[in-house]
Amino acid sequence: MLGRAAATLIPAVGRLSVTTDTDAPLAPGSIIAANHTSLADPAVVLAALHRLGVRPVVMAAAGLWRVPLLGRMLSRGDHIPVHRGAARAADALDTAADALARGRLVLIYGEGRLPRRRDAAEAAPEAFRSGLARLAHDTGAPIVPLGQAGARRITSGSRAKQLAGLATAPLRRPALHVHVGSPRQLTGDCATRTADAHSAVTAAWHTAARHLEEPLAHAAPR
Repeated sequence: MLGRAAATLIPAVGRLSVTTDTDAPLAPGSIIAANHTSLADPAVVLAALHRLGVRPVVMAAAGLWRVPLLGRMLSRGDHIPVHRGAARAADALDTAADALARGRLVLIYGEGRLPRRRDAAEAAPEAFRSGLARLAHDTGAPIVPLGQAGARRITSGSRAKQLAGLATAPLRRPALHVHVGSPRQLTGDCATRTADAHSAVTAAWHTAARHLEEPLAHAAPR
């Protein structure tokens, strides 16, 4: 339901294109690791994956379950709430591991938060937290790096700017691009696995960013 809703909404607010490194279907029980730039990018990513026939379980901030309608769709889709900073935060990784064991694809944002920038420009993914690397290590699941670009052209900055951006997006219809990279296994210690995952997602983001028609103000990794 969430994927179908995103696939219906996104074409109304932007021009989405999708590329992949391989035409092979994603293996069951894989972790899709994406970069997080905007409140709009989960819908962009889900719309792109829906186009590829992929229906992931999404790990998302627990507060979203309190949003009317959205919370209902998240619950019905068996998506995974992440209680950041709470004692039960680690429960989300256990739930994700169970989903992977059942052959589901799990979508996780390595940064674990939105960037604090207020501009609408593209920038490389910020540092990843360790949750992605720990989940990959505990389950043996491969990661599929996913880079998305353009979502900040829909919503970014202050609350007023985000509302204005969303209201005007159907008129502007900014270019959006999602690139799905080849699966890879993470090896080494936690720090190495985290760095490798960040590098893979950054490479996928670079590919996505190059497809945008808008000039990139921050194209180099920081």
